[in-house]
Amino acid sequence: MEGEVATNGVILKHNGVKDISLETCWPEKKKPVEATSLSSGSSDIEEEISVECPKRVANQRRKRSKADEIKTKSSRKRKCDDENKCEENEKKQRSSVKKRATTWKEEEVVVDDEKKCEQQLQLVPSSKATSRSRSKKSVSVDTWLVNNEIDVSALSSRSESELSDSYLKTEYFNDCRSMTRSLKANLGELAICHQCSKGERRYLFICTFCEVRLYCFPCIKKWYPHLSTDDILEKCPFCRGTCNCCTCLHSSGLIETSKRKLDKYERFYHLRFLIVAMLPFLKKLCKAQDQEIETEAKVQDSMASQVDISESLCSNEERVFCNHCATSIVDLHRSCPKCSYELCLNCCQEIRGGWLSDRPECQLQFEYRGTRYIHGEAAEPSSSSVSEDETKTPSIKWNADENGSIRCAPKELGGCGDSVLELKRILPVTWMSDLEQKAETFLASYSIKPPMSYCRCSSDMSSMKRKAASRDGSSDNYLYSPDSLDVLKQEELLHFQEHWSKGEPVIVRNALNNTAGLSWEPMVMWRALCENVDSAISSNMSDVKAIDCLANCEVKINTLCFFEGYSKGRTYENFWPEMLKLKDWPPSDKFENLLPRHCDEFISALPFQEYSDPRSGILNIATKLPEGLLKPDLGPKTYVAYGTSDELGRGDSVTKLHCDMSDAVNILMHTAEVTLSEEQRSAIADLKQKHKQQNEKELQEQNGLEEEEVVSDEIVVYDETSGALWDIFKREDVPKLEEYLRKHCIEFRHTYCSRVTKVYHPIHDQSYFLTVEHKRKLKAEFGIEPWTFVQKLGEAVFIPAVVHKGSC
Repeated sequence: MEGEVATNGVILKHNGVKDISLETCWPEKKKPVEATSLSSGSSDIEEEISVECPKRVANQRRKRSKADEIKTKSSRKRKCDDENKCEENEKKQRSSVKKRATTWKEEEVVVDDEKKCEQQLQLVPSSKATSRSRSKKSVSVDTWLVNNEIDVSALSSRSESELSDSYLKTEYFNDCRSMTRSLKANLGELAICHQCSKGERRYLFICTFCEVRLYCFPCIKKWYPHLSTDDILEKCPFCRGTCNCCTCLHSSGLIETSKRKLDKYERFYHLRFLIVAMLPFLKKLCKAQDQEIETEAKVQDSMASQVDISESLCSNEERVFCNHCATSIVDLHRSCPKCSYELCLNCCQEIRGGWLSDRPECQLQFEYRGTRYIHGEAAEPSSSSVSEDETKTPSIKWNADENGSIRCAPKELGGCGDSVLELKRILPVTWMSDLEQKAETFLASYSIKPPMSYCRCSSDMSSMKRKAASRDGSSDNYLYSPDSLDVLKQEELLHFQEHWSKGEPVIVRNALNNTAGLSWEPMVMWRALCENVDSAISSNMSDVKAIDCLANCEVKINTLCFFEGYSKGRTYENFWPEMLKLKDWPPSDKFENLLPRHCDEFISALPFQEYSDPRSGILNIATKLPEGLLKPDLGPKTYVAYGTSDELGRGDSVTKLHCDMSDAVNILMHTAEVTLSEEQRSAIADLKQKHKQQNEKELQEQNGLEEEEVVSDEIVVYDETSGALWDIFKREDVPKLEEYLRKHCIEFRHTYCSRVTKVYHPIHDQSYFLTVEHKRKLKAEFGIEPWTFVQKLGEAVFIPAVVHKGSC
């Protein structure tokens, strides 16, 4: 992609381990899809005049439709009426017979006399008589819909090549009009568009596959730009499984999301694999709980077996989490009897050891120096701000007593500081230990052979590998990247598990080939939300809260304006690209409740179903949680972001360095390209120079850094087409990454483009984005580099719960 093209993208993210399957529902022909505006510059009639002439469609599988019934009942009456009208039409001296295309298929008859009568019907007055094949078991009918082979009396003496384009367009217009009149005359009130439920002043096209549903030309042009009228006549969007009308988008179960069924042997194999994989973590959890019970025994001056642990009063719909580190609590924890402050066992151990980490909420309030400063100029002297020095919190000591007991957190940390924290439980007393014993007994009854290696990446398999790093002496510079059709094989699942167990990301190509092809155009999704039957939900969709990537602040913007910017681009007054992003959209309720059809489509696209299905994945731990227990929200969630093909260095549309709490699957569902003008490209180059000078001046003032040490904001262009750029670090490289960020934190900018002067946790702060120059320095100083790759349209990326960042 050229440097002047900016790329925007819609990514659908699915957290946790999940699985899906789907039978392909009439896949469409792959054609390039261009973004289409909601409003049209020309009138519908002008648009429809240019419609290409519909071609003949042969349908071998016939159904009896509503149109057939209407035609059968009134065919004899129409015969006489049409013969009488013939004479009247001749008197009017029409230059040509205007052809009508029937919207139903002629019912096969056996009697030759009836066949002759049927050919004389004026339902399709300008059609040639066509030969019809007969079969004892089925009937095949060729339906001729306006086509250049049609015999028109006024044109019989002229060849087709002699007709002018304008005359042909007029004839095509007449064909569409005749087809619509024929539909309305015979279907009456039923002749309405399935998409918009309108029929007046619209040209209608009926599907010859189902012979029931009609679509009007404006809806075809606006909502199905990749389909021609011939495609609609052959098989309508509903029959293709891609209809995006309001009714269909709010319907679930229209497609099957499961691709393959597991037999008993496969289920047993997977469940045994899951027990083997989870048992070490279960033992670690049980050991931590046993240690806490022993500590409580010392506090109570009794035996561990005599310790009475009371049950925590919480409902199944309530998620218990640590008030300090915000981690979910599984079972044993400590709670304040006075203020209900709750602490996980890990934080208890940190307090007793004297190395308690800072709270995630203790973040700096960055100074706002005005919009001119954000764009590389001097700070505004009158700008109101909160000094970073004023937000510095004095060190708060929180220590355990000598016997191991812990008092509630100080008021500065959200507690009361008075009562001693009591040991509480969520599950029955022996539930965890019994589960551990059952797992060990089960595995002891089966001899587990050492796993075989199914990895063939070392051999010459360029089609299943993608280079993502250039580490010296490393064997994991290439990532496993199979095609979506290959992942259905059992050996590829085993191959995937080898890479996944090492914490490596996996890229699955052509994931959307397994879907029906539903539109992921943002305007289609927004329209479905606005037309939601729940008025409260619909009213909340007029505006969205997006993130301004330059200032890293939340901004409220009209939803239509946001999506227009997605398709056309947005800029500030100085022509600097305005990068906006929507996270976890739509914001309220679950995605599957608001957009059930899109949810099914996404699940049907997920590869490696055993892991990725959020509903029934056999290797998805979340699906194994007991009924009635509040399960984690695994999505799906939509991420809509603007983007550029080159690195801006400031205000890039990015997700900063972070570590997710669970594994995730991301599929790039839609992209749009925005071309930058020469004027904008020139303005960007000038502003980058201002940013560079501002960086040099501030760094020299604060630390006296030499000029050659200043991070440059060079232009970096990736050769790939539209997509999302990923940087994912290996688990063993995280300590060195954290050390680098602490050392160079002053070189990074965060909210209001202010410099980062304080580090609480290099990763969990989510304040850092590594530019290309930073990644070069990281490799030079610490010898590490991330996997870096571009996710293309239709690709699914499996992201392990490791440190990573992304950008569009």
